[in-house]
Amino acid sequence: MTNQNIDSLSDIEALGGPFSSYNINNLQFPLLISVPHAGRVYPDQIMENLAVSAAHLLRLEDRYADRLASTAIACGFPAIIAHRPRAWVDLNRNRSEIDADMIVDLTTSQVPAPSRKVRGGLGVVPSRLHGVGSLWRKKWQWKDIDHRLNSCHEPYHDSIAGILERMRLKFGCAILLDLHSMPPLDEDQGNADIVIGDRFGRSAGSRYSELSMSFFQQSGVQARLNHPYAGGYILERHSKVEKDIHALQLEVSRRYYLDESLQEPGCRLPEMAGHIANLASRLAGQIDKQFLLTAAE
Repeated sequence: MTNQNIDSLSDIEALGGPFSSYNINNLQFPLLISVPHAGRVYPDQIMENLAVSAAHLLRLEDRYADRLASTAIACGFPAIIAHRPRAWVDLNRNRSEIDADMIVDLTTSQVPAPSRKVRGGLGVVPSRLHGVGSLWRKKWQWKDIDHRLNSCHEPYHDSIAGILERMRLKFGCAILLDLHSMPPLDEDQGNADIVIGDRFGRSAGSRYSELSMSFFQQSGVQARLNHPYAGGYILERHSKVEKDIHALQLEVSRRYYLDESLQEPGCRLPEMAGHIANLASRLAGQIDKQFLLTAAE
């Protein structure tokens, strides 16, 4: 699905597919924006099986993170934005990160040893929240979980991989900017407005991380690198630095762009959306400079 109005993301029935793609048919920039946790409309299957108040699901959302990409999309940058909520499937997890205890016809011997995220209840399908307990009244059927993975998870990642490869072939290099939001950090965590993640240098060349840090600092935005969020599965899966495919994660504080309740868009959302669009332009420009230097050698 292409060229959807960004404000229509609240109407999942109108959207149809598991994600929307923007500006991908005629690539004008070597940078793709991914927003994997933008979904905020919940399928009936989720609500009918929910064992806790629906308000707790807000903790799983990157609330209105799709709108943080709106200015960049309007400027022509390619983007892929998920529709399904994280409670349905977490696109920033490996499909093997499954809590077998929440599936009726699956045993622990049939899945890999649980990762730290799975043990904490936050696998590819969340099973519980800290301080709340189990999310589900009844265990899920494996066929239902498998369908989510095959219809949402894999198509999303296949699309990202395909777009990045097209960019690499066209521009000689590609960058994935994976966009998330985070709870406000306290003083011990650095009290940052934004955290840039490059998996401690494994998912992107240092010039891109350094440019991003410098850009935000010059823009009056408090930024940190890799602490406390260094990047997750999306960066791990799609970065191929040796092939000049780089990936950065941006975690934007919800206190910066949401209202005081941290539930609805705030007055500074357009400002942060502008910063992200300007960063995308700077990063794309860095690739252009690199290409020109290489061609001149």
